[in-house]
Amino acid sequence: MFKVTPNRHEQHLRELLADHQGVVTSDRWWAYDHLPLARRQVCWSHLQRDFQAQAEGSGAEHELGTAGLRICERLFWAWEVYQHTHDRRQLQLEIRALRRELKPILRQYRGKAPRYKRSRGLARNLLKAWPALWTFATRPGVTPTNNHAERGLRGAVIYRKLSLGSQSDQGEQRIERLLSASISCRLQHRSLFAYLAELLDNHARGDPLPQLA
Repeated sequence: MFKVTPNRHEQHLRELLADHQGVVTSDRWWAYDHLPLARRQVCWSHLQRDFQAQAEGSGAEHELGTAGLRICERLFWAWEVYQHTHDRRQLQLEIRALRRELKPILRQYRGKAPRYKRSRGLARNLLKAWPALWTFATRPGVTPTNNHAERGLRGAVIYRKLSLGSQSDQGEQRIERLLSASISCRLQHRSLFAYLAELLDNHARGDPLPQLA
């Protein structure tokens, strides 16, 4: 579902997830920090981009980024293999090895020495969120990225850039509901037109409305 809010602050996320008890897969945006780490999965696609940005730097920044990219490559390969074998024990063995390798690296590059000036922020942030990096290895149904959600957001992001949004609360509510219906129908291989036509017909007759959930 889509929710249009004035900003990405924590209060709106709390309202959106008020009754949600599952795992939230996301980037490292600070508004997610109120969630328990056991209920988070940090997106490794976002981490890969962060490490790439570091690797394009120099000195310690480049070293951390290069090491991080190697970890990402091996992690994505382990996940790819798991997608075919469904051998969670083997996945956990691979992830355990990556954890043992990455943690000392992050501890090194979080240092206070001047050479770590441009690497310590990322290193410290990842150590703080450490358990949330690996939730996918132990929780069925959790993936190491939020690529599925990012693909679902793409149409809404393009719409926002082209239309500049609505100028009223009622208009924003209409947009978020139509976007939610649109992506839900696409994921369920249903016709959006057919769904909306049935919805309007049933509403006019006072019949139960068709459900998307």
